[in-house]
Amino acid sequence: MNADTVIQADIDLLKTQFSDTKTLYREVCALLFFRHGITPTASRLYQYVRKGSMGVPAEALAGFWADLRERARVEIDHPGLPPELRALAGQAMATLWAQASQAAREELARLRIDAQAQALQAQGQLEQARQEQVQMDRQLQAARAQLQQQQAYGEQLAAALAQEQREHAAAQARVAALLQQVEQLRQEQDNSRLHFSAELEKERLAVQQASARTQEAERRALRDMDRERQARAEAVKQLQAAQEQWAQWQQRQQAELLAAGAAQAGLAAQLQALQQERETEREMERQKEQQREQQIGQQQALLQQALQVAARAPQPQEGLLARKPASWGRPVVKSLRKNRRV
Repeated sequence: MNADTVIQADIDLLKTQFSDTKTLYREVCALLFFRHGITPTASRLYQYVRKGSMGVPAEALAGFWADLRERARVEIDHPGLPPELRALAGQAMATLWAQASQAAREELARLRIDAQAQALQAQGQLEQARQEQVQMDRQLQAARAQLQQQQAYGEQLAAALAQEQREHAAAQARVAALLQQVEQLRQEQDNSRLHFSAELEKERLAVQQASARTQEAERRALRDMDRERQARAEAVKQLQAAQEQWAQWQQRQQAELLAAGAAQAGLAAQLQALQQERETEREMERQKEQQREQQIGQQQALLQQALQVAARAPQPQEGLLARKPASWGRPVVKSLRKNRRV
């Protein structure tokens, strides 16, 4: 922590305790001289306090020095001592007091230095803890970003797979575009390799003394080319994997279509069997209806014959017919009722 900052904090505390401007300047003089070991001046007092005019700190400073001299003066009043001896004794006491004050100020300065060192150490520990916290926050943010990237990558793969399932033609176009990009990358790599070889030859011819650095550059270029080949091989593997997934999806779609066709054929056969069964039932109903109509016609014909026979019968038997009219038509009615029930 800076010394000016500490002084300013102490002065701000004094501002809350003393409202009178002159008293405040006197207290600031004592603070600077006794606590911080700084000789106060009018300009410095005004720089720290910034209240009143410039005459106020000058007047307060003059009063402070007068008071300090009055306090530092030591008078030995003894009736048996001559004035010269009393003056020398007073000067000796004043010197002792000044030396004691100087020792106290030096001890205070040493303690202040130790306190500042401890404060700096604590501030360094706090700064280190803050840096560790910031680093942990960065690591957490990086982990979150990586997780979001993985989630986004997974969503992109799902969307790409769905798009390939929906639009086979578009998938073929993307695959062709990828192949074209791979070819372009291969051409660019070949061009860069040729350009690098030419530059390397120029550098080797121009700077023969830098052979070690040139060899290191060549090894680095070989490692880069190896990484490029690995990246190209990985891209080819991903392309092959995508093609295999597309072929598997086509096989699954064909199997599902075949299964759906078989199910549709089975349903059609069941529907045809049901239709045939329905036609058979309808034919049986028509035959039964025809049989009922034939039976009814036969019963009607028998009834008409019976009526004709009754009409041709002799007159003396009319009383018999009148007495038993119901017995003649009963079998016919019963047979009709049976036919209707059937």
